Amino acid sequence: MLVLAIETSCDETAASVVLDGTGVLSSVVVSQIDAHKKYGGVVPELASRKHVEAISIVIEEALVRADLDPRKIEGIGVTRGPGLIGSLLVGIAAAKGMALALNRPICGVNHLHGHLFAAHLERDDIRFPFVGLVVSGGHTNLYHVKGPLDIELIGKTRDDAAGEAFDKVAKLLGLGYPGGVAIEQWAKGIDPASLSFRFPRALAEGNDLDFSFSGMKTAVLRHVQERFELSRNKTKPGSFHPLIEPGATDVTDHAIGSIAAAFQDAVTEVLAIKAFRAARRWGVNQLLVCGGVAANSALRTRVTAMSDELGIEAIFPSLALCTDNAAMIAARADMLLTSGITDNVGFGAKSRW
Repeated sequence: MLVLAIETSCDETAASVVLDGTGVLSSVVVSQIDAHKKYGGVVPELASRKHVEAISIVIEEALVRADLDPRKIEGIGVTRGPGLIGSLLVGIAAAKGMALALNRPICGVNHLHGHLFAAHLERDDIRFPFVGLVVSGGHTNLYHVKGPLDIELIGKTRDDAAGEAFDKVAKLLGLGYPGGVAIEQWAKGIDPASLSFRFPRALAEGNDLDFSFSGMKTAVLRHVQERFELSRNKTKPGSFHPLIEPGATDVTDHAIGSIAAAFQDAVTEVLAIKAFRAARRWGVNQLLVCGGVAANSALRTRVTAMSDELGIEAIFPSLALCTDNAAMIAARADMLLTSGITDNVGFGAKSRW
């Protein structure tokens, strides 16, 4: 089946054409990072407007790269949620228009389930059941994937997502946006084991499969305040505005890097422990780690090391398929459409799923 998919859940406008769920004929992604960078995070209203500007161009480019007449498309997939409602509605409207114009079936895809099947676009040896860790700016979830239509949520964050914590800590340290990339760059070359301090690993002990990163984030805030004798500016809303201004002469690069390394070490350790705990509990031999934070090299290194130790294969999508893209939505849509699961064109967006 030839599927055209559209993804607009947050701040990437993406379209892709995929053949039979695995053959990526085109994948086009337009990022909005530059538009949101000066605000230190995604501004929902701005994101929606940027999607409106880009959506037609991105869909057309996906068809051109696939060298495909739109009339040959056999099904339409689109991210229905979770995500920013305004952003989702832009993609859904475009997808409905295509489905009606071409008289093709359409299905709304769970964005997080799309991430779970991103690696299937590159590998044909992934077998059910497996455990999947979806870790991104908005979500940190564990799934027991028993089949393409049998996906059970078995763990989730109780507060902040891991990617959200990365963004807030980067903002606190004055490192800019996106936070995950900044933290990783500043942490390079620093061995967390050599540091005289470490941050807490919430819920790491016991048998719990849920996550919590709020306390870890607050621990970084307290450490920075005490170490550099800084105080939160009470005239600014929220605790996580920058405490360390760029170019501060009394704070060394190594000091910032050490905090970034210690924080990254804490987050990646908890993610790895929980993921393998779930894999062992459900007796699977494959663990899929996906989502934007799965591009983090420290997480990949830690998970790979534990994989070798425990004999459970760890699978990561390529970096391009970790971040939001429409190819993974097409892969998931293909599974749904070929199983006869479609949506009436009256369906709406879902901020949570």
